[in-house]
Amino acid sequence: MSRTDLQDKFQFLSCMIGGTPLLEIQFRYKGGDRTIHVKAEHYNLTGSIKDRMALHILRKAYENKDIRPGSMIIEATSGNTGIAFAALGKALGHQVTIFMPDWMSSERINLIRSFGAEIRLISQEQGGFLGSICMSEELAQSLEHSFLPRQFSNQNNSEAHYLSTGPEIWHQLRNQGLIPDAFVAGVGTGGTIMGIGKYLREQNPAIKIHPMEPSNSPTMSTGYKVGKHRIQGISDEFIPDIVKLDELDSIMEVDDGDAIIMAQKLASQLGLGVGISSGANFLAALKVQNDLGPKSAVVTVFSDDNKKYLSTDLMREEPVKDGFLSTDIELLSFRSRRCIRCHSDNKLNGTSCGCPASNC
Repeated sequence: MSRTDLQDKFQFLSCMIGGTPLLEIQFRYKGGDRTIHVKAEHYNLTGSIKDRMALHILRKAYENKDIRPGSMIIEATSGNTGIAFAALGKALGHQVTIFMPDWMSSERINLIRSFGAEIRLISQEQGGFLGSICMSEELAQSLEHSFLPRQFSNQNNSEAHYLSTGPEIWHQLRNQGLIPDAFVAGVGTGGTIMGIGKYLREQNPAIKIHPMEPSNSPTMSTGYKVGKHRIQGISDEFIPDIVKLDELDSIMEVDDGDAIIMAQKLASQLGLGVGISSGANFLAALKVQNDLGPKSAVVTVFSDDNKKYLSTDLMREEPVKDGFLSTDIELLSFRSRRCIRCHSDNKLNGTSCGCPASNC
């Protein structure tokens, strides 16, 4: 593949990733009207926020000559990152091998396979997430040409969100005359919270940046794996190198059952088909808003779509427990604010959100 062909491919792929809508979700909580702003990342190419990171890591790898045509891409993942690298790797002409714990949803497994990638499932007895990382490193060392994205320690992960997601959120809110008071997001690798948080804090030093984890398994709060949870994609078995808790505000905790009910309500009441972590993010944002005041501008992300959870408890009736926030939420409506890109509503109307991420 020539350099021009490669640049064209990255350009075409970039038109399918990023520039996502910012949703203004209106709801009633305990009798009071509220609004929370949400970046709809389930509209990316493979249906998750991980597309941004995967595209940026691959682009930087080519720029730095860390990858070459024909190199095998090898990554350890809980699902969405593997799906993203499988799709983008195939688009760029690479073979992809994914190591993933065997307790992830069948949809994740089948989606990775559908993109032509090889998937190696790792049991808890084989080491789970940490075992997946070790095995990916071992395979890479055995090959002459390979590339390891190393999402949990690669600073290009957070840089992807510093350069794209963060600026998009800032400009989309500024076009409404708003300055964000807080940003909250669940932590898997930490790239989302660290990258977006860094950009937003540069624009507004007073902003609160809150990481979120399941109360059922609070890895960040304890420093190690505790218990089990059902919010796939966050709170793995360790705190990733990317995460700098001393640069963040207090950790928000959400029960996985509460998150499931919230995700179910977003789909059934507003038609927003999102995953369990998105329900958790919404509830964490509500908790932050309760602390800052009902009129505060709190932002979060819908990390992925519900299509990866059709075989999970997201499709089953979830028992309500005391203290759940979701049962006191009445979803009313939402408005969409598009970022200027190839198919932006703003572009069609001849206006611009001012977002620097427009590159199509």
